[in-house]
Amino acid sequence: MSMSSSQFRLNLPEGTVSFSFTPESARDLQGAIASLMDSLKVTAQGAGSGNKPKPQKPMEYRHTGEVFLEVFCNPNIWSSPFAAKVLITLRDDRIRLSTEVALTRMTDDIAQYLKDNA
Repeated sequence: MSMSSSQFRLNLPEGTVSFSFTPESARDLQGAIASLMDSLKVTAQGAGSGNKPKPQKPMEYRHTGEVFLEVFCNPNIWSSPFAAKVLITLRDDRIRLSTEVALTRMTDDIAQYLKDNA
């Protein structure tokens, strides 16, 4: 399995950011997001049934490479996976960027990156 990095492009509400990322790290992030989607579905089903859903554990993904990437989402505050946003923090020793991105947008960006780096 290759550990070579290539540029991962993440579309933000007001532009894009690109940084070095490996396909293996992208698959790890994709797996964390799949678990988050399951938690969001549990929360949405509980809310739809009128029952108070069991609180779900937040997703916290961290990757350290050329830059530090952190992705955080609390599934208990979103009505559905389609409404959910994730907090992205991207930093190195010179710059720090924190913003919210729609979960569906990030999922699409990861899928595109993995397709381009297959």
